[in-house]
Amino acid sequence: MPHHNDACNTSVQETISPINQQVYVTRPIASLIDIHAMVNCANKAQLAWAALPLIDRKQLCVRAIDYLIAQKKNLANELCWMMGRPIRYCEWEFNGVDERAQYLLNVCEQALASLPIAEKAGVTRYIKRESLGVSLIIAPWNYPYLTAINGLLTTLLAGNSAIIKHSPQTPLCAERLVEAFEAAGVEKGVVQCLHTSHENTLACIAQEPIHHVAFTGSVLGGQKVEQATAGRFMHLGLELGGKDPAYVRSDAIISKVVDVLVDGAFFNSGQSCCAIERIYVHESLFDGFVTAFVQKVLEYQLGAPNEATTTLGPMVSESASQRVRDQIQEAIALGAIAHIEEQLFPLSQVGSAYLAPQVLTNVNHHMKVMTEESFGPVIGIQKVKDDDEAIGLMNDSDFGLTAAIFTQDIETGIQLGDRVNTGTFFLNRCDYLDPALAWTGVKLSGRGCSLSIFGFESVTRPKSYYVQHRMSQGD
Repeated sequence: MPHHNDACNTSVQETISPINQQVYVTRPIASLIDIHAMVNCANKAQLAWAALPLIDRKQLCVRAIDYLIAQKKNLANELCWMMGRPIRYCEWEFNGVDERAQYLLNVCEQALASLPIAEKAGVTRYIKRESLGVSLIIAPWNYPYLTAINGLLTTLLAGNSAIIKHSPQTPLCAERLVEAFEAAGVEKGVVQCLHTSHENTLACIAQEPIHHVAFTGSVLGGQKVEQATAGRFMHLGLELGGKDPAYVRSDAIISKVVDVLVDGAFFNSGQSCCAIERIYVHESLFDGFVTAFVQKVLEYQLGAPNEATTTLGPMVSESASQRVRDQIQEAIALGAIAHIEEQLFPLSQVGSAYLAPQVLTNVNHHMKVMTEESFGPVIGIQKVKDDDEAIGLMNDSDFGLTAAIFTQDIETGIQLGDRVNTGTFFLNRCDYLDPALAWTGVKLSGRGCSLSIFGFESVTRPKSYYVQHRMSQGD
């Protein structure tokens, strides 16, 4: 998952654009006093918000999403400058926001409905879903609107208020979300944004009205959040790292698989929690697959993301780029073969955020590129002899967010999927969040769940009702 940008001094937060390494946004850092006032405001606003009928909360959320989508052209340009995604792809994120929002809006009444219990003589029993209070949503820079919507919409529909703390790399996204909900008619205080330090964010978690935290970020960041919640007994969702694998079986059709996996590995410069980061290919297809894969990668145009012809932008920062370079160099030193000549991508230079895509073979699990999260435009492709070896390697990871298998044998593919230790299993697809499915991970990929009907469980608590209609004599 994304590593947050620490480019700030003690009083001002600076966003450095990966396009030109210049300051794009500055914002004052909220103090602990500011945070205390914000949390109190959210707490007061939540009481009135929760008192609204669900149908009214839903309508206001519909208006907010419509307002946000209507602004997508301007917001896409801001995204491009803040995090470096090619401008030609930036509006796509709002299509995803709309898809997820529409699904959650459609199922919220079902998800939040009271659960009736079988009749018992003289007694009515049911379980209600009750709001928690104030939710703190800590969102990353790589898909700043998509990841925020995952938790924000369920939070608000359930009757909670929300404080959005975006990465310092994408502060405008939090502000635009607040703007959208207030423009829709949501009372001030129900949705607020917070710009502050990591230390102050952890202090915010300790505030009594905060009863839910949704964090998307690095494993280290998730560990710190979990430590900050210790003893609070609060609802906590953590979406952390991934080292998502794909397996190409012997019966797969290379021409149909390559495009999907190249996009799954290199879209957004590989800076996606569910990007494909390692590929295992049956030995009978290996040479042909690698040749086709490399040819497809060479079609990318590495350039300034605000230029229309660019299909591969810079990484979010020079330090992020260097981390991937280090993995590549270590792998080559241990015997990996690099298939892309960096000079074919002239903009790629040491000391910059621009990095040529790289494809490595002759890789193994002694190399960091196959075991540690890369979060960049590099992929290792390893030859396997059969299904058992592939599944063993797929499961040989500290992470478990998504995994994909490509095969024409659907029944066998599903059976193999049952053996993969992952939160989401794809067959003949990858790198996609279906809002109807629970988004969750295992091992170091996190805990909790967002999206689907199950996503509403993390932002509510069950409250049981036992209504006895008549008191018996002596009661």
